[in-house]
Amino acid sequence: MKTKNLEKVEVKMETPDYFMLRPEVEKAYGYSHAVKIGNSIKISGAVSMDDEGNPTAVGDFEQQMKNCYSDLEKVLKHYGCTFDDVVKEDVFTTDMPKFLEFAGYRTEIYKNHFPTGSWLGVKELALPEFMIEIELEVHKPN
Repeated sequence: MKTKNLEKVEVKMETPDYFMLRPEVEKAYGYSHAVKIGNSIKISGAVSMDDEGNPTAVGDFEQQMKNCYSDLEKVLKHYGCTFDDVVKEDVFTTDMPKFLEFAGYRTEIYKNHFPTGSWLGVKELALPEFMIEIELEVHKPN
């Protein structure tokens, strides 16, 4: 019977780094907008809201979508990333036909390649005025 020499592998413990884009709103709702562990960043769903948590661009799907990407870009910049670092994008919408109408806007966001992800039609989001929510997973290269 042969025995194998086992290598000793050193495992580095990563401490999560939490980021709040709108601390008061996020504390009130009980979430962090992003968490980074190692090279991975999970970004909570962005919606179209102001700094007090009030819905913006009510009834304007295209502008709500743009507002989501604007907030997501702020979170990415906080971590020194761009949309090129996004590996997964999930879109939740209460109006899939409207999303499909404006989905071409994503070519202005993802200039080099599209991430994986899902587009999900949902009955409702956190507030009735929200029509779209976008969450991301990011891989930050070393």
